[in-house]
Amino acid sequence: MDKTTRSSASSGQEAGRRSRKPRIGDTRPAPNNNHNNNRHDNNSRGNNHNDRRASNDNNRDDNSDNNRTALDTDSQSRYRRRRRGRSRRDSNEPIEAVTSDDPVELDEKAMTKRRGRTRRGKPVGRYSMYVHVGSQATHIAILEGRRLLEYYASRSADDINEIYGNVYLGRVTNVLPGMETAFVDIGTPKNAVIYRGDIRHAEIELGTLTRKDRPRIEDMVTAGQQVICQVTKNPIGEKGARLTQEVALAGRFVVLIPNAKGVGISKRLPDRERRRLKNIVDRVRPDGFGVILRTAAEGVTAEEINRDVSRLVSQWDDIDKLAKRSDAPAMIYREPETTLRLLREELTSDFRRVVIDDRQLYEETSDYVNSIISPLADRLEYYDRAKEDLPLFERYFVVEQLRKALSPKVWLPGGGSLIIEHTEALTVVDVNTARNVGTTNLEETILKNNLEAAEELARQLRLRDIGGIIVVDFVDMVSLSDRDKVVSTFRNALSRDKTRTQVFDMSSLCLVQMTRKRIGEGLLESLSEVCDQCEGQGKYLLDDLVDEPLEHWNDDDDDDGDDAGDDDDAADTTSVGSDAGTDDAKDGANKDDDGIESLLAAL
Repeated sequence: MDKTTRSSASSGQEAGRRSRKPRIGDTRPAPNNNHNNNRHDNNSRGNNHNDRRASNDNNRDDNSDNNRTALDTDSQSRYRRRRRGRSRRDSNEPIEAVTSDDPVELDEKAMTKRRGRTRRGKPVGRYSMYVHVGSQATHIAILEGRRLLEYYASRSADDINEIYGNVYLGRVTNVLPGMETAFVDIGTPKNAVIYRGDIRHAEIELGTLTRKDRPRIEDMVTAGQQVICQVTKNPIGEKGARLTQEVALAGRFVVLIPNAKGVGISKRLPDRERRRLKNIVDRVRPDGFGVILRTAAEGVTAEEINRDVSRLVSQWDDIDKLAKRSDAPAMIYREPETTLRLLREELTSDFRRVVIDDRQLYEETSDYVNSIISPLADRLEYYDRAKEDLPLFERYFVVEQLRKALSPKVWLPGGGSLIIEHTEALTVVDVNTARNVGTTNLEETILKNNLEAAEELARQLRLRDIGGIIVVDFVDMVSLSDRDKVVSTFRNALSRDKTRTQVFDMSSLCLVQMTRKRIGEGLLESLSEVCDQCEGQGKYLLDDLVDEPLEHWNDDDDDDGDDAGDDDDAADTTSVGSDAGTDDAKDGANKDDDGIESLLAAL
């Protein structure tokens, strides 16, 4: 990486630290020209990008608005970069995911089937996605009907906190055999961590060793060694990012795993479709690569899967070449922006609309969807803020639901409530009957309340992106069958969550322990800052009550100190044989006794 790139990256990191965290319902306009320039400088575009923008500005219509001209020109530059991405692969810039390609031609029957159901010429689906571009971040809300399911706030060009999926050439800085852990410098403020189980080993890959016989971590990596690794968890709080050497490149239909073998197919697909895809992937899988077929591959043609595999193989070749000519630490592959990544992962015929209120982002996502997911291109809509009376999130009731999602108390339909509290090590959820008094008997009232709590809690965990260890205290139930019903309902509700979860059986105290994979910092942490007054406790101490005994103690200490000074003076005076010094010493002793008595009386 040259000096210009390093200075640009460091300046981008400093800007990321100083940037204000996004606010709820932020409805400020899209980034201005200076913000766009900073973002591209952070991506190490250099002066060539500015020259292209200047030349493009001269070719624009003189009657158009200046801000609109800069926006459209910048958008066109980004499209050209993506289309001719391989022309700049000789530089040390990170490889970016290919988000545009020539679409695969499908017959009318296949297009109609992929588009899904329609009503009166409009798409029909359970879900919708709304994207608002603010001055500090891009806000993404996913709704089921009118209920908020997921919410994301992604800061632009944040290569410090939002690095999930990026691939780095890192340098091992320290190896801790006692923790079976190594710390790796990847160019972020905090060193990343890689565990022994996430390190590739040649003998294991060749099959001569099992994972139980894996050598010690100090025999696998050493300080100063350069390693290619991928981020599997963003840095959270005081912890750095988590890494793995098993790199996986995600496409629309396929996940490609370099230097591996084997085939995996999503278990959510029916058996007949799994057999069809197995025959296709056996023909298109390249040597030296493992392939996983995603749920989105259902019903796609062999040509589409082959095109996806070819794109990912080409990306890996570029990553491998860049790693060989780069010096650690360096980013060598960057995942696309959050909006494109979510469309790649989530967009199916179950989505009836994707509404974006920024022209530049709308054109970029439209380019991606038309080339990669063309049957669903009619789902995209542009929300013109200049012509609408209300901001996007207020129009679709996102802000109101988001504020409720940040509250520790959640009301249930029957009158019960959930209290969600966070600690450093885990999250605790308390289920209460609250206003729910029931109609027949106590056991039925408690069962219905717990069933409502199980359904709502699964939604809240997904919406708030709560990860780690979670303990749920349900209302006490005597019947074992009622306990089983609640746990079964809870597990079924969590099955709709794509994030991996594990739920254990209910204990005799009606406690349910579970874990949920943690990837990001969570909704509350991403949209808030720690209070300077209470330091996150939620309470502030009353100075008048707290300082009162301390001040009394300090006053007595001051008296003792003065008396001690008198004693010193008395000692000095006595040493020279002065009678006055002796009298002073006696007076000092009497004062010291009075001070002790007053202190004991106060206590």
